[in-house]
Amino acid sequence: MSTVAVIDYGMGNLRSVSRAMVAAGADAFLAATPQAAEKAEAVVFPGQGAMADCMGCIRRNDFEVFIKAWIAADRPFLGVCMGLQVLFERSEEADVPGLGVFPGLVTRFPSQPGLRIPHMGWNAITAVRDNPLLSGVNGQDFYFVHTYAADDSDATLARCTHGQAFPAVVRSENFYGVQFHPERSGPQGSRLLANFLGITA
Repeated sequence: MSTVAVIDYGMGNLRSVSRAMVAAGADAFLAATPQAAEKAEAVVFPGQGAMADCMGCIRRNDFEVFIKAWIAADRPFLGVCMGLQVLFERSEEADVPGLGVFPGLVTRFPSQPGLRIPHMGWNAITAVRDNPLLSGVNGQDFYFVHTYAADDSDATLARCTHGQAFPAVVRSENFYGVQFHPERSGPQGSRLLANFLGITA
């Protein structure tokens, strides 16, 4: 059973993500400090709300250096929703810098006739390439709630379409980000979390 730290940085749907990780087979716990998170085999970073608020909480709670160091060491990491967006260089939402793990920007969905913003509800993901994280879930619907999306890049592992294609899953080595909420996505969300735990084993 993998030990997973769910980063408690002061915002985000922490307990529902932690419960979903336990249901998927993890020994999950909330980590309010980098020192607590360091004991884990893998880290999950849930996020929601605005980029500026999220990055402010990360910095106030001393998690910025920890996350960058964890990823630089190629230790298993999963960012969820806003936890994906903060991995990029910058968001046009209040022109806020992110962690800069991935190159590129996070931009607002452009207004189009008949297109609902935010993108909210169930939508299918399509794999760009094979990866164990997507085993058994490619083409499945996941639950999204977001107004901004990251740039497409070589890091994109799976895409979704809402008016335009955007990265639904990004990856480099052992760290991943998902734009959707696996903890709210039923059996396929549980399968994806179990796949992540398999990667950490």
